[in-house]
Amino acid sequence: MTAPLEIDCRAVKSWIDAGKTFLFLDCREADEHLTCHIDGTTLIPMSALSQRVSELEPYRETPIVVHCHHGGRSLRVTNWLRQQGFSAVTNMAGGIDDWSQQIDPAVPRY
Repeated sequence: MTAPLEIDCRAVKSWIDAGKTFLFLDCREADEHLTCHIDGTTLIPMSALSQRVSELEPYRETPIVVHCHHGGRSLRVTNWLRQQGFSAVTNMAGGIDDWSQQIDPAVPRY
């Protein structure tokens, strides 16, 4: 069974609150991550993903939620990872910007 292509930030927050096991992948660039990030995320920039995909091997059977700034890059990463055989990958629609507005206003917007 394949995971949904996209979920919103409230659904991701509910997974966190429920203690669900998943990898929360930030595909933004390092400078964006320094500006702000969501605690508990793993940074692998989209620009480095093809060289670092092996780091995701332990999570091949684990749900992975990918996020970026607004959801465009992370959707591309989600689709690419699915093409690599990671069927449980889902994009967080709206990205960290939605997270900041709906979940944690302490996360700066940029």
